[in-house]
Amino acid sequence: MSTSRFNALDTILSREEVHAKAPAKTVSEFFGCNVFGDEAMKKHLTADTFKAVKAAITNGTKIDRNTADQVAAAMRSWASERGATHYSHWFQPLTGTTAEKHDSFFTLSPSGSVIEEFKGGSLVQQEPDASSFPNGGIRSTFEARGYTAWDPSSPAFIMESGNCLTLCIPTIFISYTGEALDYKAPLLKSQQYLEKAAVAVCQYFDKNVTHVATTLGWEQEYFLVDEALFNARQDLVLTGRTLLSRVPPKGQQLDDHYFGSIPDRVLQYMYDLEIECHKLAIPVRTRHNEVAPGQYELAPMFEEVNVAVDHNQLLMDVMDKVARRHRLRVLLHEKPFAGVNGSGKHNNWSMSTNTGKNLLSPGDTPRRNMQFLTFFVNTIKALHDHADLLRATVASASNDHRLGANEAPPAIVSAFIGDTLSALLDELETKDEKSFLEEGAKADLKLDIHKKIPDLMLDNTDRNRTSPFAFTGNKFEIRMVGSQQNCASPMTVMNTIVGAQLNAFHTEIDALIKSGMKKDTAILSVLKRLIKESKNIRFEGDGYSDEWKDEAKSRGLSNLPNTPDALTAFISQKSLDLFAKANVMTPIESEARYEIALHDYVKRLQIEGRVMADMCNLQILPPAIKYMNTLLENTKHLAKLGLPMEAQMGLITEINTHINGMRKATTEMTYQRKLANEITDTGEQAVAYCNKVKGDYFDIIREHADQLEALVDDTLWILPKYREMLFIR
Repeated sequence: MSTSRFNALDTILSREEVHAKAPAKTVSEFFGCNVFGDEAMKKHLTADTFKAVKAAITNGTKIDRNTADQVAAAMRSWASERGATHYSHWFQPLTGTTAEKHDSFFTLSPSGSVIEEFKGGSLVQQEPDASSFPNGGIRSTFEARGYTAWDPSSPAFIMESGNCLTLCIPTIFISYTGEALDYKAPLLKSQQYLEKAAVAVCQYFDKNVTHVATTLGWEQEYFLVDEALFNARQDLVLTGRTLLSRVPPKGQQLDDHYFGSIPDRVLQYMYDLEIECHKLAIPVRTRHNEVAPGQYELAPMFEEVNVAVDHNQLLMDVMDKVARRHRLRVLLHEKPFAGVNGSGKHNNWSMSTNTGKNLLSPGDTPRRNMQFLTFFVNTIKALHDHADLLRATVASASNDHRLGANEAPPAIVSAFIGDTLSALLDELETKDEKSFLEEGAKADLKLDIHKKIPDLMLDNTDRNRTSPFAFTGNKFEIRMVGSQQNCASPMTVMNTIVGAQLNAFHTEIDALIKSGMKKDTAILSVLKRLIKESKNIRFEGDGYSDEWKDEAKSRGLSNLPNTPDALTAFISQKSLDLFAKANVMTPIESEARYEIALHDYVKRLQIEGRVMADMCNLQILPPAIKYMNTLLENTKHLAKLGLPMEAQMGLITEINTHINGMRKATTEMTYQRKLANEITDTGEQAVAYCNKVKGDYFDIIREHADQLEALVDDTLWILPKYREMLFIR
């Protein structure tokens, strides 16, 4: 229970109540019990139907209507056994959250009797209203029809909410005219595109490779605050972050929260959350305190990217529901508190084959691992050519607080690969192919610390937390992704740019082999050129430093600290052609996403501006003026007694200065916001909000409000303070 000035509800779940929610003692006994996965399908489907569904998942073959009817009946039977009464197509519109419309299994037969049914037609396709979802100008408001279509590659699941259980079916979401209105459809297309390109390149090394899957392991950072304190903050409720409030005397400067002992109340929340995740087959394994007080992280095992994205979207919903049970609230905003670290969602991206190989695993001798070098170098080249596009996928009003404010990672996209692999690529670039292949015996990397401590085997790279795109042993970690963002957008871009680069590589190698060059020589000669061409994107130093900004500029790398500038990469001809050629998105779909992202940026800053003005006028000024009046009364009494009152007059002057400064800035900000609202071009409007509303006034208003917080009597101050919100009791 919180020990602040605000009364937090103390009816949180006890340890016994949390443990009672676990269906069994060990995770293995109940993992995936709420998922219509292989075990449930084998039990409820015929062998032929099960085989057809697995073929659709593995090979992308279509499911006919008869098979769909059988699957639907089996799903309903399974879901009803577990207590579900409704079903829903679960999709990911371009709002960034998930959407669902529930329909009951209950229906009336022609004779009027009550029956429970779920047919293949309802499984395969539904028709939610598309008029109120973001479409970026693809459809007019009156054109409402949209379709959701079943994605068999992501298993159906049951969502529990108290006693209400609903069968949820992952789907794509498209308009009546066929354009994608969601994150999933382009992601699935990008997976297919990358797989085809990667399999072709793998054939140079292993003819048994017939399937390449993109894998993703996300790391979800978040803050927890007491529910009572959350509800007392209008800015947290409406914007997800504190627009005002001073940094406490003690924040994260002692580094004592990171990996520290987890508070008991938080640990009970984590345990309860893990139970719900495991029931849904979300393979979370890691939990710990993060750097900032009140900040935490959880991470799962790697999964195929489509399922991993679905699981992360589902997780964020489950996190919120479980937190409310514990009288807590989850903050997924990238920067909910000024002065301490914000939250990201690191995306660990790799590729794996049907033969069990991780294509980005160097092995013991990366020099001799031609397959690894091929995929490693081509990925770096893809990043070099499309860094701005990847940056655009993580641009948002909330993530600007991290990427544009000297926080991990910076807004300049670069790749960190570590000293060992940097030296290896430099050597490959300069040496002839024959000598490169012949040199370099296996060398163990280990630390001999103490005779009682086992040898520590070193990775082939260190970790660079300042890098936006870091190679971490057998994967690339994209650290730019914001904590509340959908992973699908950066993953779609990664799949597409690497797929395009692998296609170009394959075409060139085939031409060289056809001309008479040996395969290994052809591959190494092309890799040498790619290393040279992409060298500017590689950086091993401190990404936070001012020196890096100057160096990056000299290398020709972009520095895009704000969203309006970053988003333009979506509509460059280079990006439009890339997506169109890969059949991932049409130019219309790409341009629509640009418009939607800009519109979201404007609306979020508009809301923040309104909330900030309300808080200043209704929650900051009244206690400040009241306290100043108290001081003025005090000076009158002191004057009658002939006592000194320099301290009181100093306080009065200081408070009055900040009252007037805050009021003036708030009034001017509101005026600029109204001017920005009249701009019809979305791009120009976003720039106006970025520069004239947020840029010119938000920090000034906050500075005045935060100074008043430090001066006004604590008993008069209405808002919960950082010292109360950040340290959970």
